[in-house]
Amino acid sequence: MERDDKERYDRIRETLGEWCGVVELQAVSTEDAVQWVLATAKERGASIEDTAAHELVDALAGDMMLIATELEKLLLYVSAPVRSGGGQRASSAIALADVETMVLAAKQRSLYELTDALSRRDRARALALLHGLLNASDGGEDSAIGHLFMLAKTYRQMLVLHEKNVRDARSIWQVLWPGFRMPPFAAELLIQQARRFKTAGQIAQALRSIAKADLELRSGPVDKTLVLERLVLALTAEQNSADRLLQSH
Repeated sequence: MERDDKERYDRIRETLGEWCGVVELQAVSTEDAVQWVLATAKERGASIEDTAAHELVDALAGDMMLIATELEKLLLYVSAPVRSGGGQRASSAIALADVETMVLAAKQRSLYELTDALSRRDRARALALLHGLLNASDGGEDSAIGHLFMLAKTYRQMLVLHEKNVRDARSIWQVLWPGFRMPPFAAELLIQQARRFKTAGQIAQALRSIAKADLELRSGPVDKTLVLERLVLALTAEQNSADRLLQSH
């Protein structure tokens, strides 16, 4: 809880607490969200691997409404007839690969296009892709934090690939652990993006810019889109001017 929010909550509790009950509606913790996913899948007569449940929660930044929606899709996916034979899958368990296919792949294709434009410092294309992501999201600009979470994860993946000097997709599975891997279709693309940075420090600087934008978004700005647009400007600026751009805001 931010300091201002905590102070506001303390004032409400002190003034109204004597006259009425106060119910705290806190954000669901990661572990509670994972346990909910596991229990819900079991209630539906299916199961989900622990790594898959964690990836589902992490990928959607703990948003329980999105998690419930995507879990429903996954349950339908694993229970659907196999196209080639017409029968059912050998197992109704939701695996990590299923999450990567049904959730991450659909969400990250546009995201990897955005990071590709950012790594090329193609500002016009990056801004167009950003607006496309926001317009395609059910929550509009309210989905900004979720997009920022996925952007940060992608840059962290690039940082590891750069530091480990990964040159081909086969090596990715040795340096990125389960739950932190990209969908197979994005492996080569992400390697190319990581190699466009001259130093790991440049990727680290990009992560600091993303963290700054995340803090600003969580502070309740009037225009969340503007925060993301300024981030794109910072990430596509030349390195020697990126710091000045961020400091000006």
